[in-house]
Amino acid sequence: MKITRRVLLAAPGALLLPAPTRADRQSLADALREFTGGQPMREGRVRLDVSPLVENGNAVPITVAVETPMTAADHLRRIGVFNERNPQPNVIIAQFSPRSGRAYLATHIRLATSQALVAVAEMSDGSFWAQRVEVVVTLAACIEG
Repeated sequence: MKITRRVLLAAPGALLLPAPTRADRQSLADALREFTGGQPMREGRVRLDVSPLVENGNAVPITVAVETPMTAADHLRRIGVFNERNPQPNVIIAQFSPRSGRAYLATHIRLATSQALVAVAEMSDGSFWAQRVEVVVTLAACIEG
């Protein structure tokens, strides 16, 4: 290996950086239990839209819509999206209030491989509603070691 000035200047900084560690592979069930506080989740009121067949896992569009009037008495507090096979199970948690206007979330996520996605909505009455969707990924993203 040829030692250049750039290599010598970068070496002391590299020694101070912590070594990259493998992400904690917390299970999907643990992540859901943490989000809900152990409360039961019911099916319905949540619509998770994602293509069932994804060609490229690097930028997968998803939308989550929750049926609620978004009034002070009945509104969405949080939406959480979770996955079962990425290095980290928590994809996104978004906060809402009656002033949000709509109970709707749209974003792009990365998927390591074919897996299940779960969207969970926490309502103002403390109930949790969920939908699970299986997604097949042909070109994976965010693979570790």
